[in-house]
Amino acid sequence: MKKIGSLFVGALVAMGAVNADAATNWGTRAGSSADLTGAPATRTRENVNYEKYKTRTLTKTYEAKDAADLYYAKPANRSALYKQYQGANSSAATATKVTTRTTRSETLVNKMKRKYYLAHPFFQPLGGKFGSITDLSYGTNSYDFKINQTLPVWNENDAEYQNVLDGIGAKWDATRIAVKEDFSYGITDTIAVLGMAQYEMNEFKFEWDDGSPSEKMDDNNLNLFGLGAQWRFVDNPKWIGMASAYFQHQKDVSNNFLLELKAGYKVARSTIYGLARGWYLDLDANSYGNGISGHGVDGSAALMYIPYQVGDTSAMYVEGGIGVFSVLNEDWTLNVEAIFGNYDWHNQGNIKAAIGWQPNDWFALNLYAKTVFVDSADGKTLDLFWMEPGIKAQAPGGTEFYLDQLTKIGTVDLDNYAEMSVGLQVIFQF
Repeated sequence: MKKIGSLFVGALVAMGAVNADAATNWGTRAGSSADLTGAPATRTRENVNYEKYKTRTLTKTYEAKDAADLYYAKPANRSALYKQYQGANSSAATATKVTTRTTRSETLVNKMKRKYYLAHPFFQPLGGKFGSITDLSYGTNSYDFKINQTLPVWNENDAEYQNVLDGIGAKWDATRIAVKEDFSYGITDTIAVLGMAQYEMNEFKFEWDDGSPSEKMDDNNLNLFGLGAQWRFVDNPKWIGMASAYFQHQKDVSNNFLLELKAGYKVARSTIYGLARGWYLDLDANSYGNGISGHGVDGSAALMYIPYQVGDTSAMYVEGGIGVFSVLNEDWTLNVEAIFGNYDWHNQGNIKAAIGWQPNDWFALNLYAKTVFVDSADGKTLDLFWMEPGIKAQAPGGTEFYLDQLTKIGTVDLDNYAEMSVGLQVIFQF
């Protein structure tokens, strides 16, 4: 951990939380419960734009050439059927051009194949079928901050109380590799139920601008599971609509309740749609944010913590956006989606693009990328808390005490907030 004077030491563990990421189905990422904890779990189901069966009936008439010009080998014993040819081939018939025309007709039935596009944002498995979306993703989240220390701590080197961290800058940097599975079953063609689970491998870092060693930690665990239901309440040649509800448990962070509504208009080979989502987060503690924990020189637990919110045991997130899903050709699809949301302590706009390949009716690959293009976190001031029992602080009135519990020692000013993710979804319906 960043030293205050000569006493604060490294060997830190990290925890953190960032805003919801509906596009990639992650929950409260790197959530930390410090009892002063994380962000929401989200779900996006990859759904289907499909062609209805079409049946076309055609009647075609075929004309034969003049009988006089027909070429064929006469049988030894001609029946009455062939007498017309005999007469037509006689010299008299040839001279007077007596001909016989024959016609035939047949009915053709052409059935157009129905293709269910598994990467469609309205996908759910058909009745009696299972659906599987395995999402492998890589994501980063970072921001710069500058410390404004207001609570002085004892500096043994100078034998006085000082704001030794005041003015120091640093960067919070989190990287994540996640594997998420959504497994669903179609009760009917319009109603489906699903279960989900996610395993994450995280690395969290505080990188100090003054040249001090970076503080970092790895955190790998199965951190999310949940259940949900989907209802495609309308699907006709022009319109499609879906309502979904999910419950998710984010380990050591929160229980999340998510409602989602989507509605789209079909035009040519595309579906233009709008969406709205809302989360209610029941936090395990009364705060959530980013932090790094470890041990002081005396072996006691130490913690640096930047909370997004303090004092509430719940939070609300809402977001809305528009998107378009297009069938480029029989096997390739494109999906572009723009989202703007309020995530409790900040607002954010992000855009996601995905290209899908589906060679048949039961398997698809969907490659996507998402990035933030605007975020109100830049310029915000958040509190800074510190805990290290071996460090002594001095209150404004002169009272001395040790930082044996999380104590506010100042604030941080945020800048250069950034977030991005890329991933590959492997989708089956069987």
